[in-house]
Amino acid sequence: MKQEHIDALRHQTIPDQGLLIDGQWAAAASGQALPVVSPIDGQQLCTIAAAGAVDVDRAVQAARRSFEQGVWSRMAPAERKKILHRIADRIEAHHAELAVLGVRDNGTEIAMAWKAEPGSAAGTFRYYAECVDKINGEIAPTPEGTLGLIHKEAVGVVGAIVPWNFPLMIGAWKIAPALAAGNSVVLKPSEDASLSLLRLAQLCLDAGLPAGVLNVVTGSGAEAGEALARHMDVDILTFTGSGPVGRMLLKASAESNLKRVYLELGGKSPNVVFEDAPDLAQAAKVSAMGIFRNSGQVCVAGSRLLVQRSVHDEFVDRLQNIASSLRVGDPLDVTMDIGAVSSARQLTRNQSMLARALEQGARLRTGGQVIAPVPGGQFMSPAVLDGVQPEMEIARQEVFGPVLAVMPFDDEAHAVRLANGTEYGLAAGVWTGSLSRAHRMVRAIKAGLVHVNTYGGPDITVPLGGVRQSGNGHDKSMHALDKYLDLKTAWIQL
Repeated sequence: MKQEHIDALRHQTIPDQGLLIDGQWAAAASGQALPVVSPIDGQQLCTIAAAGAVDVDRAVQAARRSFEQGVWSRMAPAERKKILHRIADRIEAHHAELAVLGVRDNGTEIAMAWKAEPGSAAGTFRYYAECVDKINGEIAPTPEGTLGLIHKEAVGVVGAIVPWNFPLMIGAWKIAPALAAGNSVVLKPSEDASLSLLRLAQLCLDAGLPAGVLNVVTGSGAEAGEALARHMDVDILTFTGSGPVGRMLLKASAESNLKRVYLELGGKSPNVVFEDAPDLAQAAKVSAMGIFRNSGQVCVAGSRLLVQRSVHDEFVDRLQNIASSLRVGDPLDVTMDIGAVSSARQLTRNQSMLARALEQGARLRTGGQVIAPVPGGQFMSPAVLDGVQPEMEIARQEVFGPVLAVMPFDDEAHAVRLANGTEYGLAAGVWTGSLSRAHRMVRAIKAGLVHVNTYGGPDITVPLGGVRQSGNGHDKSMHALDKYLDLKTAWIQL
């Protein structure tokens, strides 16, 4: 990753974008489009087509047709495997282009986007390419004279709704296993970050993915997302985003065809630091990036820091110094630590929640200001709050911004009560030198992912999913395939 390569791409003209339906790019039936405005400088990059119900229906029909015709679902597994590997090849060949395109769209710092977006997406397609010819059925232990066969079959049409914070990475988490299982997909990116996924769709076509197997409809959640959620011919809906939208999708499923809905929702993830942590300096450094990277716009961000009282002051001082030293600015500058907030709307929400926390008695140790390192852009300095009480909104509700809420605890039991003191259960962190305590905390904390003496970094080999109001189902790992496969029993009298 060299600055000159980034600079060569950052000012490239981006053409207005259409919808991908049945292998062809087209405008929305209404002719309407939405502006794409960069959070870096407030400049319009291009437009994306604003799909409506008619466009979504065409995309679903194309997906259904491709599935029933078997152009992908009945293709030999070895051939599907080759195509998925070719998609990964093309992502890698266009690594810089995809990374810069995504940063211009959503403001993630380039160092993180470089690895987490095209780097992760290519690895995800390779991982599931290797799964294609390893999806096997079972023979049941049946009585004499009968044969019980358990078949695993692709479900059909998958609707995938992807957020704006890591569109390429999360998009790959959904598209690749759905394709590996033999399904056809209709993808709805966020209207706030569609560009890298539209480019990915073209790379999939270039790699030989048959027409209609992957369709992309851009536009608003209220129109395109709602139409996809309510469509009677979508078999599965997979979504990453907010809890309120997740509830709307469940309602849409109940009021349509009872499609299965898999949700990865919000989090207010606790990061628990005990006095016996192996290295407090390292814990502070990693914990800071566990909340402040990508301006806090990370589903699993460690947004609640719980520190044992005996080391609380020392640790918060360390973390305050780190936070105040982080460089916030142009996300396409490789020297920056933190990039832009994704939109003016999100920046306003961040500031509103920070203001309410201060009104309720929290103390601002550092940061929290709206800053302007690039004129016209959306930027906020990392904020550290202490004096936070468990009943405060900032301790219970997700900000999705660079705001850290710090609370002290007395002992292990107190730490567990605080850690589990929200409606969420997505991720957590534990810092301790005691192996026994680490295992106890992993079991006691209600979360789908618990880090021990680290924060962030789990790769494609392990699942990601939440409990409680952080959702259901899993992305990543072999377990993600379960969402996209049906079990069919054959009971045969011999």
